[in-house]
Amino acid sequence: MARAGGPDPGRVCVSVGPGAREQPIFTTRAHVFQIDPSTKKNWVPASKQAVTVSYFYDVTRNSYRIISVDGAKVIVNSTITPNMTFTKTSQKFGQWADSRANTVFGLGFSSEQQLAKFAEKFQEVKEAATSARDKSQEKIETSSNHSQASSVNGTDDEKASHVGPADAHLKSENDKLKMALTQSAANVKKWEIELQTLRESNARLSTALQESAASAEQWKRQFSVCRDENDQLRSKIDELEEQCSEISREKEKNTQLKRRIEELESELREKEVELKDLQKQSEIIPQLMSECEYVSEKLEAAERDNQDLEDKVRSLKTDVEESRCRERHLKAELRSFLEVLDGKLDDLHDFRRGLSKLGADN
Repeated sequence: MARAGGPDPGRVCVSVGPGAREQPIFTTRAHVFQIDPSTKKNWVPASKQAVTVSYFYDVTRNSYRIISVDGAKVIVNSTITPNMTFTKTSQKFGQWADSRANTVFGLGFSSEQQLAKFAEKFQEVKEAATSARDKSQEKIETSSNHSQASSVNGTDDEKASHVGPADAHLKSENDKLKMALTQSAANVKKWEIELQTLRESNARLSTALQESAASAEQWKRQFSVCRDENDQLRSKIDELEEQCSEISREKEKNTQLKRRIEELESELREKEVELKDLQKQSEIIPQLMSECEYVSEKLEAAERDNQDLEDKVRSLKTDVEESRCRERHLKAELRSFLEVLDGKLDDLHDFRRGLSKLGADN
């Protein structure tokens, strides 16, 4: 009769070859994980790389086990029972709970085909375990009936020699079944608590997701506002560029005025030289008084022209100073606008980094 209890989780009795007690019936490779015992939520890697995972059949106990060894360390030793279920949680990952080992095992495969084959073999082994359990119960019932018949038909000596050991054996099996039932009830209660915890966690995650969605909508609105401000800044930049063009034209006009002033100053120097020559001639040649009067008249005209030129020079200097003041004012406005623009651009970069961070968190 198959023993109700499973093998010791810390010990693997596997021998290979003719006459061996356990024989491998299916072998594959996968990354092994176990549920974190403290949180019951996160997966903890049990192997650093893909290891061999095998189904073993115990001939003497008529039981099945999943065994995986990483070097000298046993990382999976799970006896398959009829109430176990293998669940595919993704295309390449599956898990099952082992109440005897008080943990949940997870396997990550390199392909969907490997996962499908492992799940199919798990279902076959589970059905075989169910069949073995049913046969074991039938043997127990048959043995019980045979013991009862012997107690009715046998003599007192036979009762003493046969019925006593059978009752003791049945009592032992009954105690084991009661212990297994108690353990199963405790495991069911524990899994109900964990299910409630998972539901609460799911509710918290749903709330967090809703808050994240609301935050994303708020970021979208802020992004729209920043985009509008950016458009306004671009329009202002265009206006400033137009003003800069006007400043360039003013600079060119000032350059032309400076050249004109230099030309007038050159003419003024020439007139002054001519005036000195005329004065020398008036001193040296007294007899040419008439000519001197003519020269005097010409000199007066030149002085008037000189006065006009000086008035023009003063007017041009005034225009130049006004142009310089206007240029300095425009430069000050441009610097102020560029400072505001740099601040806005920094805010935009911070906002973009916030959006990137939010996308990464999600």
